Amino acid sequence: MQDRTSEWFVPKFGSRKFRITIGILFLPYTGIVTCFAIWGSLVEGFLPERTIAIAVIYFIALGICAHLLDAIGGKTKPWGELPKLKIAILAIAMLGIAFLIGGYFAFLDSPLLFPIGIAEGFFLFAYNLELFKGRFHTNFWTVISWGILPVFAGSAIQTNSISIQTIILAAISAILTLALVRTSKKYKGLLYGKGDEQKIKVQVRILKAISLGVILSTGIFIAILNFQ
Repeated sequence: MQDRTSEWFVPKFGSRKFRITIGILFLPYTGIVTCFAIWGSLVEGFLPERTIAIAVIYFIALGICAHLLDAIGGKTKPWGELPKLKIAILAIAMLGIAFLIGGYFAFLDSPLLFPIGIAEGFFLFAYNLELFKGRFHTNFWTVISWGILPVFAGSAIQTNSISIQTIILAAISAILTLALVRTSKKYKGLLYGKGDEQKIKVQVRILKAISLGVILSTGIFIAILNFQ
């Protein structure tokens, strides 16, 4: 069992319960994937309420539901032994909200969200519960579910289509996701393998740079868009 409360994205203040609650959300990683969904929604046909909707969907589905399932279903139990029933109920409730929001727009005029939502739902369970002997808990499928599909979903909720611009953004997000995952694995290998402290700090800086770079650039772009 790994104790992840010492990791860089977990607050250094507050009670252990508070720190675990925030840590479970993996906020920098959740923020990145949410931003990727926002990217897709800004390609064309921009309607603010749909951008907000896709951001909420991914924050709830990934930031809360997926990470809660990982906390109770993963082999390493990174946050210790948690009340499985309560967390499972909360995870399913959050997923239900996400699918209700997505379903509304899918039935309204964006049916392309149906196959994307089904795929993301599959990955959510297969990845975080390590189903099928962990075959979907790999870099390749992480890039698909974290990097590419969120951009496609953002575009689908706005225009029910995937344009060349969307594919280009998805390629960029895929590269960033792969860099994030590889760096994260190297970081965890050093951290839990009691590696060199300086090397760990280098990996943390890279993770922070990717996270903050994506989140801040997305925020700046939205601000510029609103002033036009």
